This record gives sequence, C-alpha cells and structure tokens, in this order.
Amino acid sequence: MRVVMLGTGLFAEPTFEALLSREGLAVGLFTGPDREAGEARGSTRQTGRGMKAIALERGVPVFQPHSINTPEGEEMLRSLQPDLCVVAAYGQILKPHILAVPPHGFINVHASLLPKYRGAAPIQWAVRNGDPVTGVTIFRLARGVDTGEILAQEATPIGEMETAGEVEARLAVIGARLALRCVDDIAAGKAVGIPQDDRQATRAPKLKKEDGLIDWSRPAPEVCHFIRAMHP
Repeated sequence: MRVVMLGTGLFAEPTFEALLSREGLAVGLFTGPDREAGEARGSTRQTGRGMKAIALERGVPVFQPHSINTPEGEEMLRSLQPDLCVVAAYGQILKPHILAVPPHGFINVHASLLPKYRGAAPIQWAVRNGDPVTGVTIFRLARGVDTGEILAQEATPIGEMETAGEVEARLAVIGARLALRCVDDIAAGKAVGIPQDDRQATRAPKLKKEDGLIDWSRPAPEVCHFIRAMHP
C-alpha cells in the first residue's frame, strides 16, 4: 500500500507520524506553502514540529502547491502512484478529478462526531457551544463538505476548562490511531463505510477575526466557553 498524506498543522502531525512508523507506507506529503504557516500571516494554527520538517527528516518527498486541483497539482499526485490518500486539516477542497487518482480514494481525519460539526472549525464550535463530548471521525472523502461514509469514530469528553487548542492536541492523537487502523482495514479489504444521516448534520464554519470579539453581556458560563473556544 502506497499512501500519500495531505495535511498542515498540529492536528495532522500525529497521523503523519503514525503512517511513517510503517516502513515504506508513506510515500509523499502535500502540505501548505511555507508562507501560509506560522506567524508570518498572523496564523493561530498550531504548527508543532511542522509537517515539512517531519517529512524531510524521513526523506519523504514534499509538495506544496497553492492548489492541488490544478493540472500541475494533479501531476504531482499522480507521480507518487498512491493507492490511498489520507487527509487531515489540509485546508483545500479537493475536486473530483483529484479524488479519482488513488484506487482506494481518500480518507479524512475530522475532529468531530460526524455528521455533527461539518466544516473547518469543529473543535472551536464544540467548545463554544459547551458540548460535554466531542471526538474524531475517519470518513471517505466524497462530493460535499464532510459528507462521506464513516469508517471509524471515537468519542472523548471535553474538560470544563479545556481550551480548543488543548482539545485539538488530544484529538490529534486519537485521530492518528484511528487513521492507521482504517488504512490497515482498507489494505486488507475489511473497511466498511456507514452513510451519514444528513438530517443530523450541523455546521462548523471557519472563524474570522471578528468572531473572537467577546460579548460581555452574555451569562458567565457562555463567556467562559467562548474564551476557551477562541484560544489560541
């Protein structure tokens, strides 16, 4: 099985390292351009060691196209001859012609219990809403945002004083373990997908800077949830 990883930031790093723990499994990495990471653009995304640095340490080819959906991006992916692609916080919506490249398709590591919190900021919205529980879902990428068949899920409680950043770090480790299990199941032909119930879907849209403004007129518990959700 030849696997290509697509991801950026702290949430993606444990999954990439899990794939690298299997000799010869991870054959390439797609990650964001250098200028999109770190403090140069005021990004609050937690970067950890850095996906590119991890790949270079292990001699894994790194690709950083502004868009993987271009002909050039597609050619980069095809050059690696992937059997399967694993995505975690990559930040690009993949077009059907990209999804069709690997024979076993794409699986995504998503930080919520789908179909709840489809979108770019599931952890922040779960903490902001005061949810007692969240989790990780591994699902097959399909047309639509976070709508594909579920391959695995695991729930975990949200501590009453945990920040979104702390929850993210914990979910990243859970996601890595689940993703590797799903890769093994796919390789063995044992993976079984369960359709999502679209009637239960909720949205978790990307946050903007102005979304971080605190409304001090709200009850204290809501303000506490809000501040923890916006950190970092």
